[in-house]
Amino acid sequence: MKEQDYQKKISDKLEREGWYVIKLIKTNKNGIPDLIAIKEDKTMFIECKTLKGRLSKIQEYRIKELTSFGIDCFVSFGDEIKKI
Repeated sequence: MKEQDYQKKISDKLEREGWYVIKLIKTNKNGIPDLIAIKEDKTMFIECKTLKGRLSKIQEYRIKELTSFGIDCFVSFGDEIKKI
């Protein structure tokens, strides 16, 4: 499967669980994760990768930056989602 297929699968799953999910396409900051999910007072970012994918240096930096603000960040490799 392609990265976009995993994004769709994860987005659909989260929406079934009551999350409001937005696919981030172009932002003012390079390396921002692919998806943002919001539910009640919770917000999380998810970077989706294929099974063989890996994070770029700028993606690693942005995830560290977001977590420094107390925002939960996850990376999915295929269907497996891991909290960073």
